[in-house]
Amino acid sequence: MSMSLTEPTTDADPRRWLALGLIAIAQLMVVLDASIVNIALPSAQRSLGISDANRQWVITAYALAFGGLLLLGGRIADFIGRKRAFVIGLVGFGVASAIGGIAQNQGELFAARGLQGAFAALMAPAALSLITITFTEPRERAKAFAVYGGISGGGAALGLILGGVLTEYASWRWTLLVNTPIAIATAVGGFLVVRESRAEGKPHYDIPGVITSTLGLVALVYGFTKANESGWSAGSTVTLLIAAVVLLAAFMVIESRTAEPLLPPRVFSERNRAGAFLVSLLIGLALFGMFLFLVYYLQGTLRYSAVKSGLAFLPFSAGIVVAAAAASNLLPRIGPRPLMAGGTAAAAVGMALFTQIGLHASYASHVLPAEIVMSLGMGFAFVALSSTALIGVDARDAGVASALVNTTQQVGGSLGTALLNTIAATATAHYLTDHGPRAAATGVVHGYTVAFTWGLGALILATVLSIVLVSKQRQAAAPGSSDTSSTTEPTAFEQAEVLDGIR
Repeated sequence: MSMSLTEPTTDADPRRWLALGLIAIAQLMVVLDASIVNIALPSAQRSLGISDANRQWVITAYALAFGGLLLLGGRIADFIGRKRAFVIGLVGFGVASAIGGIAQNQGELFAARGLQGAFAALMAPAALSLITITFTEPRERAKAFAVYGGISGGGAALGLILGGVLTEYASWRWTLLVNTPIAIATAVGGFLVVRESRAEGKPHYDIPGVITSTLGLVALVYGFTKANESGWSAGSTVTLLIAAVVLLAAFMVIESRTAEPLLPPRVFSERNRAGAFLVSLLIGLALFGMFLFLVYYLQGTLRYSAVKSGLAFLPFSAGIVVAAAAASNLLPRIGPRPLMAGGTAAAAVGMALFTQIGLHASYASHVLPAEIVMSLGMGFAFVALSSTALIGVDARDAGVASALVNTTQQVGGSLGTALLNTIAATATAHYLTDHGPRAAATGVVHGYTVAFTWGLGALILATVLSIVLVSKQRQAAAPGSSDTSSTTEPTAFEQAEVLDGIR
């Protein structure tokens, strides 16, 4: 489907740099919210009495909603207007953050996190689309994307520090509440400053596809959670897993038959792109799981404060920045396969080092080396992934293909967090059965290392897929990168820059 963008004027917007500042603040909140809550999770779990089986929902509810609704959010923003979607997304995100901040039980917190993810899925595509529309001069647009990419990269590290400071000196609740006044103020500014633009034509939304895919993923995650509580052979677990398979199969059938699919099957027909999406899914599984258990290891086992544990993750952020910058220069010369395969292999080595942590290990001897090696590998892999996702794709599918890199990483992360949390809890329970309750502390760390081992397996598989599926040839730049005539083009900018922004 081909549609044109309706722009208010071809003249440069005199308030375009102020608009960029507002858009950058919105993106900062989206990026911050992923890392800031990780550091606060142990405190939130104690405060609300969340079980070990259910703690992963604080992360997976946000990731599932964000990743699962991102494609629909971009389509909605195109048709209702990017400015309108941006403002609605900001207000909704702020309200959802407030609900989470005052939550009195785990159900309210999980629901609030899901709402945050849903509104972020509307806000994020609109934000980058607005940059594409607002900055029409190539040099200015490049500067705007550089600012946006820097915010995307630095936001994660800032979230780790801010999450620690707020949790330690105020309350874990402020890691959510802090979003509300900022989001509302930014929404007001966006309403007053940002220009509107929308796609022409009759809107088409693949609602059956959204429903079946989202419910299927939720059933799968909930099935993993029930396996932790009741066992893999329990009727509730089996029922949920069967429902997940049926719903996801229905989603694939719907996508193959609908005229305007949410996820066109043709996007997966090219081997390189299919490999990139699978590797992204596996990286998300390993990366999200690593963050979850390392936070608990630092705070629970090594007795780090929230601030200290946030600072302990900074070398990981720095490693990604350094490696991604180097990869950007290497990619045109050597192609994506060496970067993707080498990056995932290095990440696997880092994860292997994490499996060696123990009750009396130290940060300097065990955690820091693993962080550095894994982060360098992730930085190389991320750049290759975001590039490969757009190689040879039709202009009409550019937005979907690029968005899928982020979507698969979020979905992989939500599934991996739930699955690895169940695996860790089961391993700890078996350890305590064999060694008695006096070995509780050692048993908990044993559960972490078992989860890290499964994450290692995912990264090894990602390395194999990178070698087998991704071409070794150098690739040309993705087509249509500067064309603003496609409905999905702004979303392509958005997702590529979100990933590449960690450079």
